[in-house]
Amino acid sequence: MNILYALGALCLFPIAVAAQSQIFTPAAENQAVLTGLADKYELQYKEEVNDLPSKYKADYSDIYKSRWENIKSVFDKKEVYTSLPAQQYLNAVVSEIVKSNPLLKDYKLNCYFSRSGIPNASYIGEGIILFNMGLFHRLNSESEMAFILCHEIAHYILKHSENSITRYVTTMNSSEVQEALRKIKKTEYGKREAIEKLTKGITFNSRRHSRDHEAQADSMGLILLLNTRFNPSGAIKTLAILNDIDKDTLDIEACLRKELNVPGYPFQNRWITKNTGLLGGQAKLKKDVRLEDSLKTHPDCEARMALLKPVILNASGKQDYVVNRQTFDSLRQTFKYEIVEYAFVSDNYTYSLHYTLTLLQQYPQDPYLVTQVGKVMNGCFAAQKSHTLGKYIELPAPYQPANYNVLLQFIQNLYLEDFAGIGFNYLKAHGAQLNSYPGFQKQFDLSSKYILQ
Repeated sequence: MNILYALGALCLFPIAVAAQSQIFTPAAENQAVLTGLADKYELQYKEEVNDLPSKYKADYSDIYKSRWENIKSVFDKKEVYTSLPAQQYLNAVVSEIVKSNPLLKDYKLNCYFSRSGIPNASYIGEGIILFNMGLFHRLNSESEMAFILCHEIAHYILKHSENSITRYVTTMNSSEVQEALRKIKKTEYGKREAIEKLTKGITFNSRRHSRDHEAQADSMGLILLLNTRFNPSGAIKTLAILNDIDKDTLDIEACLRKELNVPGYPFQNRWITKNTGLLGGQAKLKKDVRLEDSLKTHPDCEARMALLKPVILNASGKQDYVVNRQTFDSLRQTFKYEIVEYAFVSDNYTYSLHYTLTLLQQYPQDPYLVTQVGKVMNGCFAAQKSHTLGKYIELPAPYQPANYNVLLQFIQNLYLEDFAGIGFNYLKAHGAQLNSYPGFQKQFDLSSKYILQ
């Protein structure tokens, strides 16, 4: 098994729990590790391309190149979390799964934590499994973590991605499809619509598995899990979590009104409601139920649970925690904050602000989170002044969650002076409590400069 670091004996260093009494500090990025991993996988990718079938090789090569570019972007964008204690812990859980399943010993499993806030995990090719922080911090036990890893390992060993590529290439080169394409080419009008209709259902997407693949990965994943010491009920509990994970429950308008109603710059209704703009006067979009269902991150969870429940009925003597409960809990807490940080450094200010507001409901007056609100306002001010704000924010749209659309419209409604006024006065209101925190002082000094411009 090929894991990130040659560890020898696995020493699980405790990771500090972020709390109001201990200010969160983001883990340092190890660029050398990221570069080394990218170089290693590029060599692996090139070897894989050389071994592709000669028939339709150009088509295969194009898709594998696209998949590789997606893999490379994970390292280029510093999405992989390079904290050594976190990686050691993940390696230990993977090792527990592998030693209980001899069939896995010949596979090169490379599992990493992703700093993404999207509640997902994925097999992305080249033996790489990404476990997003946005999913990990929603879990309740190691057994749930283990099932997710087993599920993604199943995608890998069942070659779902590679088989999908083969099926796509074969179908697109079939005589039926090629003949249909020739007929479309000869038509004078509606070529684009005709091609879209023809290819609907056979278009290859390297980032999504079919619903059949999900059921297969559940079944194989559960078999792998049952061989371990982990509690197999973690599979059912995980699917129950995934079933509700896309629900949009945070009242963003209430959060904005509560957090940003400060002396010197009280909350203004126009920040939420406006007579012009994309949403036509209200920071709301009509709920599209069909679109919402099609965009669900984890479909069919109830049906998938029904298939697995009979298999685990007689399982006993298993444990919710096998490796290290303290480290699991510590990472869950740390990842809540790392998501905020990564969204900001990845130039997605709106997502960073959304998650900051979410955490502030749980940890009011948290120094890092309070500072982050001011940091986002300062960042938006600088971007708006340089006419580059569009690079750092998302726009309201039907496919966005309703409450997130409220936040996006809020940002759209602010003027340049609003970003400065909100940032400065919000930080000023917290100055007495946080002026000894260097991160806070840096952002307050910046906002003090912006308010004068």
